[in-house]
Amino acid sequence: MIKVGINGYGTIGRRVAQAIMLQKDMTVTGIVKTKPDYVARFASHNFKLFSPDDKSRKQLEEGGLRVSGTLENLIDDSDIIVDATPEGIGAKNLPAYKKAGIKATFQGGEEPSVAEASFNAYANFEESTGKNYVRVVSCNTTGLARTLSSIKSAYGIKHVSATLIRRATDPNDSKKGPINAVEPGLKFPSHHAPDLRTVLGDVDIDTVAVKVPTTLMHVHVIQVDLQKETSIDHVLENFLRYQRILLISGKDGMSSTAQIMDFARERSRNRSDLYEVAVWRESVNLKGMKLNYIQAVHQESDVVPENVDAIRAMFETMDREKSLSATDMTLNIGNKVF
Repeated sequence: MIKVGINGYGTIGRRVAQAIMLQKDMTVTGIVKTKPDYVARFASHNFKLFSPDDKSRKQLEEGGLRVSGTLENLIDDSDIIVDATPEGIGAKNLPAYKKAGIKATFQGGEEPSVAEASFNAYANFEESTGKNYVRVVSCNTTGLARTLSSIKSAYGIKHVSATLIRRATDPNDSKKGPINAVEPGLKFPSHHAPDLRTVLGDVDIDTVAVKVPTTLMHVHVIQVDLQKETSIDHVLENFLRYQRILLISGKDGMSSTAQIMDFARERSRNRSDLYEVAVWRESVNLKGMKLNYIQAVHQESDVVPENVDAIRAMFETMDREKSLSATDMTLNIGNKVF
C-alpha cells in the first residue's frame, strides 16, 4: 500500500483524498488543514488531521478538533505527499520534502520548474516513471491535453488555436470575480500554450483566455490543423476510445454547462464531479484538414484521476494502461453512458 499524505484540503485536495481512499493499492495517512472551518470538521470524521505548523495546530485545537501532528509528522507517516496547497505554496514546501527525502506531486498552479516532470496520463505517463517530484498540469491544460493527445496520436498536429472561456472562480469562493463583466486575458498566447507543451511536446499552439461570470465549468473552442486526412465519423470513433473523453449532445438535453453538471448529479457522482472532458458531438466539424470542436472542462475534478495515476507512475507499480483502467473503474469514469 502506498501511504499518501494530502497537504492542502481545498477544492482539489479533498477530491484527491477521496479518490485515493477508493484505490486498492493506496491509503490516506492524513490531511493538512490550517483553520477549524466546516471543511476541517467534515474531514476529521474520515481522516487524521494535521496542521502545517504549531500556530495552526493551536488554532485547530482551540476550535475543538483533534490534531495528530504537524506536516512534519505527516511526512514521517507517508510515502508521498500530494501538495494541493494554494498557488505558489507548493514551491515553498518543496525544500521540506527534499530534506525529508519524500516524493511529492504538485498541482498546475505551480511553475513547471517545481518538479522533475509535468504529468498528463494520456499524453506522457511514462515521463514520470520513477520520478520524485511531479507536477499535475492545471484543469484547463488537462482538458486540452486529453483531446489533443488523442488527435495527435491518430492524425498528427500541424497547429492548434484554442480559445478558453474560463469560469471566474469555483462555486464555494465568494471573494473573486468578475461578477458582471467579461474579462479577456490580454496576454497572447495565454500561459496554457507553454503549459501544454510540458506534456504534449513541441506542438505549435496558440491560446487565448476569456474569464466570464460563471462558476460551473470552462469551455474550450478548439481548431486543429491536422497532418493526416480523416472523417468526422473517424474523429468521433477515436474520441470514444478514451474513457476520459465524454461525447455529449444537445439532442440529449446537454446544450450548456448547466445541463452537463446536472448530468453529473444524475450519475450520482460524488460532489457532482465530472472527471471526463465533455465534447459536444454537434461541434465536431471538419473542413479539409481543419478540425473544429468545443469541449467543457469541470475545473474542480478533471485533474483528480491524473493525481492518482501520477502516484503509480512515480512508484512504478503499474504501467499506463493498468493504472488508467484501475483509476477509471474506481471512479466510475467512462463514456458508455446511454
